[in-house]
Amino acid sequence: MSYQIAIDGPAGAGKSTIARKVAKAKEFIYVDTGAMYRAMAYYLLCNHIDPEDTKAVEKSCMEADITICYEEGEQAVFLNGKNVNDVLRTEEVGNMASLTSKNPKVRLRLTSLQKALAEKNNVVMDGRDIGTCVLPEADVKIFLTASAGVRAKRRFDELSAKGQECDIQKIEEDIIKRDEQDMNRKIAPLKPAEDAVFIDSSYMSIDEVANEIMTLCEKSTSKIN
Repeated sequence: MSYQIAIDGPAGAGKSTIARKVAKAKEFIYVDTGAMYRAMAYYLLCNHIDPEDTKAVEKSCMEADITICYEEGEQAVFLNGKNVNDVLRTEEVGNMASLTSKNPKVRLRLTSLQKALAEKNNVVMDGRDIGTCVLPEADVKIFLTASAGVRAKRRFDELSAKGQECDIQKIEEDIIKRDEQDMNRKIAPLKPAEDAVFIDSSYMSIDEVANEIMTLCEKSTSKIN
């Protein structure tokens, strides 16, 4: 039996950073579901697909081959054979992902891959609906959050460090808008699983959050000897 850790939460809460750290510490596979949805969004953007055109989105998503593997110890997302890691974290791709992830066929295709990975491997998986839809039987479920202001500042610092000019107020507005979209979508909305543990990372360090999750893992009924 595989061991599954599900980490859900809104954009900018630190899910990916924490999930990677926990996965490395436990020598698990890290499955970045958000990156998979962003890869799909990037494909749709490149093909000039209107996110409101349901039929076009459904047709195009079937043409996108998205896989995850490790290269030199780092996770890489491949879209139709090309490593697209460098383009997945833009605001445009993120907003497109939030809109197109509502499409049932997009979700069905990506969810099937996520489930298959978790059935065969010990995983740490992060996203919006992992504990509620993708891995409802996960051994440990976390809902990781932070205030919109804190999340906007983190994103602002990240973009500024890359030399990109950005408006922190616009970033915060986009985050609030994305939260609203994610929480109110009809298919797999952003919400905590009933048995998820809430962690507010607003004033916690990365190590503090990771250590809290590791402690929860130790307390859970482990399948690993």
